[in-house]
Amino acid sequence: MTDRRFGSITDILAFAIQREIDAAAGYATIAEKAVTPLRELAEDLRRQEEAHRKLLEGLSPEALQDLGTAFTPDLHIVDTLADERLAEDMSVQDMLIFAAKKEAQAVALYESLAHAAGTSDQARLFGFLAGQEREHKLRLEAEYERQVLQEN
Repeated sequence: MTDRRFGSITDILAFAIQREIDAAAGYATIAEKAVTPLRELAEDLRRQEEAHRKLLEGLSPEALQDLGTAFTPDLHIVDTLADERLAEDMSVQDMLIFAAKKEAQAVALYESLAHAAGTSDQARLFGFLAGQEREHKLRLEAEYERQVLQEN
């Protein structure tokens, strides 16, 4: 059974949009205080979260019926790494680990909610949201591979 706050698709979208707003704000805070190249990465991540928010805000009831989840590979690069705390002075490596792990947590949350959904429409929307977060994680892990693993 779903939590009461998810009594409707509108409730789910509001929850997901707020999560995107919060994530964008976190990256904006880092960008304000960080030095390049971390500033650039944080700004890029902020823009990505804002684009995801706009996508969610623009979903029509008809579009919700057509939502699907495409296969997105999981590189599992950061899965076994230690968690990083968000900090102004973090390295690019630490920022990528932090961000990828946050995306992995979002994937797990949305997958769990999909399994507990009260309707197939809710399950489909949560599955779509999990897929979006999976794509974010893949992008971050690929960037980690490019910037960190290639250098070592």
